[in-house]
Amino acid sequence: MLRRFVLFALLLSIVGLGLAWQWLQEGMSDTLGIPAEGYTLRVPSGTNLNQLAVQLEMEGVLPSVWPLKVFARLNNRGRIRAGEYEFAAGVTVLGLLDKLESGAIKYYQITFPEGLSVKEWLALLQARDNIRQSPELDPAAVAAALGIASSNPEGWFAPDTYSFAAGDSDLSLLQRAHQKMQSQLEALWQSRAPELPYESPYEALIMASIIEKETGAAGERATIAGVFVRRLQKGMRLQTDPTVIYGLGDDYTGNLRRKHLSSASSYNTYRIKGLPPTPIANPGAAAIEAALHPAEGKALYFVARGDGGHYFSNNLAEHQRAVRQYQINRRRKDYRSAPQ
Repeated sequence: MLRRFVLFALLLSIVGLGLAWQWLQEGMSDTLGIPAEGYTLRVPSGTNLNQLAVQLEMEGVLPSVWPLKVFARLNNRGRIRAGEYEFAAGVTVLGLLDKLESGAIKYYQITFPEGLSVKEWLALLQARDNIRQSPELDPAAVAAALGIASSNPEGWFAPDTYSFAAGDSDLSLLQRAHQKMQSQLEALWQSRAPELPYESPYEALIMASIIEKETGAAGERATIAGVFVRRLQKGMRLQTDPTVIYGLGDDYTGNLRRKHLSSASSYNTYRIKGLPPTPIANPGAAAIEAALHPAEGKALYFVARGDGGHYFSNNLAEHQRAVRQYQINRRRKDYRSAPQ
């Protein structure tokens, strides 16, 4: 009699385990309640699987929390990564767990074009609601946070397209761009041309920023670099408008006047000799390359032709004739100082 009872109990246990296993497998194979257009799930930092399961059940995405909880406990699973995940319709509960554990989070992109200032970078960052914003972040605060020696971090960020996950901070993106610029500048400095008038990589960075703001024409960068390098070597002032404009800051309204060219500013290269104290923008690698490998030649002047390019002159008389010619062309409706 006892033997029969034991056998019966064992049979019930086997049947029970089988039913439990079937329940678990069916539960993990259940399809999530995801609409046809898909579902985006944000997992905040510090969230565990049990908390997330309750949230998803309340939202009607997860049919039941129990299969997921039991399966994860029995299989020592459930180490999920914070971030934003995208799920298509038809995903199962097991597919949900697999993706959360894989860390296959959604990434976004932000592009910082060549020639923007740090203030313009900050504006682009602040316009993105999926980037965690630092309070009261200005250029000086950026410099302090990233350990940049100067309170003006202009020039120290490499223009590029950067990927980021929702919730990444503005400073984390700036840190990556800063590290990239440091590495880029150091590598290009090592292969620089001989006898350049720069005492440090930083001075080359300043020159690169000026080149970046002077022209968007790739074929002109090295030529413009050559003009500026020769002027420095001869002790001539650079006399470049973009540095003056940068020094004016918010006072610049789009029209550079004669009084601006005579203003007392450390960025007024019509008055100061040598380079301004800092870069005036964040230059791209091509502008840095041009600053470190200027084109040979005799030109000491240039003026915008109005078609997006520049006319280069070897002496002042030739330059003055070019200015008169192309200043007249400024009145044309199709005049352009930069290439399209």
